[in-house]
Amino acid sequence: MPKAITPYRVVPLAKSHERGAFSCGSAPLDRYLQQQARQDAEQRVAASFVLTEPPSNAILGFYTLSASQVMADELPAELTKKLPRYPQLPVTLLGRLAVAQTQKGKGFGAFLLMDALHRSLTAAAEIAAMAIVVNAKDEATEAFYQHFDFRPLQQQPTRLFLPMKIVAGLFPQ
Repeated sequence: MPKAITPYRVVPLAKSHERGAFSCGSAPLDRYLQQQARQDAEQRVAASFVLTEPPSNAILGFYTLSASQVMADELPAELTKKLPRYPQLPVTLLGRLAVAQTQKGKGFGAFLLMDALHRSLTAAAEIAAMAIVVNAKDEATEAFYQHFDFRPLQQQPTRLFLPMKIVAGLFPQ
């Protein structure tokens, strides 16, 4: 698939990125990016990716990815009947996704989500993950992910998932 021509880049968080000025309107997300994201990356707990417009190092948005798992009984029966009978299944956790307040309304949330899905799909080719999982913190976040066909897990309705098979259909080869 040819890459779209855009001045924006999503790259792994680096020391050179200007984390201190980032503000998305959520204190926990701001604090995470400013104080914790680099340490998580160095300790290989979560990988952070930032949206920039080179040559600037200002962060316009970010997301994190990490390995996780879900209990098989949390998934709908129509999905699990096609999977091996393991009690837990591997997934990719999209742990955080935020856009700077100054950039809201420009479609960067969707841009970051698509980048995260594509990156997860690429990783799943080498390290198994049967779905992408997100934890919706509020109704607006839940609605955002549901707009992209994420579905709630059975026992935790604010925890949503998107099967990797659907993600693969978004990026034909």
